[in-house]
Amino acid sequence: MREILEKLLGGEISVEEAQKLLRISTLEEIEDAMLDIHRGIRTGIPEVVWAESKTPAKMVEIASALLEREGRAIISRVSEEQIGALREAFSNGCELRVNEKARLVVAVRRGFQPPRVGRKVGIMTAGTSDVTVAEEARVIAEEMGCETLTAYDVGIAGFHRHIKPLKAMIEKGVDAIVVVAGMEGALPSVIASLVDVPVIGVPSSVGYGFGAGGVGALTTMLQSCAPGLCVVNIDNGFGAGAFAALIARKVSEALKAAEGGRK
Repeated sequence: MREILEKLLGGEISVEEAQKLLRISTLEEIEDAMLDIHRGIRTGIPEVVWAESKTPAKMVEIASALLEREGRAIISRVSEEQIGALREAFSNGCELRVNEKARLVVAVRRGFQPPRVGRKVGIMTAGTSDVTVAEEARVIAEEMGCETLTAYDVGIAGFHRHIKPLKAMIEKGVDAIVVVAGMEGALPSVIASLVDVPVIGVPSSVGYGFGAGGVGALTTMLQSCAPGLCVVNIDNGFGAGAFAALIARKVSEALKAAEGGRK
């Protein structure tokens, strides 16, 4: 992008030619895969490789292209076999961060630094079975430049458990709170009724009977009477983490603008 803009400023290409080159440069084609390599610049949310249903070879090929162009590749929902392939492919020249709970891998070139927002996001779970989804949200929020504060296994079966960690999150100035819950999915409504920051509810596929697959938790969250709660899809830790980080980024931008105005 910088090279194209320098050519435009230098009079080497026209505005129309620059526009065409910029459109072309935003996509990377790999046979049957089309990577949106400038998603992070355009939306603030990095491109993430969805590993499920991909062969280890195809997943490594796509991740390698992202690593080369962006300096970082985030791969979600990986299997043990795919983790092994990534370790083998990226053993030299880059750092591989594996979160087995989240089934998520981040590969970065040595020296790569993600942008820092300097803001905080809270992440809570009702039970320990919800931690895999919460960890996906945590990693994504951190890769988008946020600091995260976590409190796991604080569901309403022991109603008092959420009070102390929630108080700490508010005192430390979180801009949004991701709350993951399965079973009846009541914890997000409880949290939303107590705080003045947006709450993102994530129904998890933990439960039995009618609640199996997360339908019961999703229904509860969608019918919450607590304002300030929004809900993402079942087990969508990625979407929740990204949404929370976007909120934090906008808060950071507003504070910087206000500070600049005072000066």
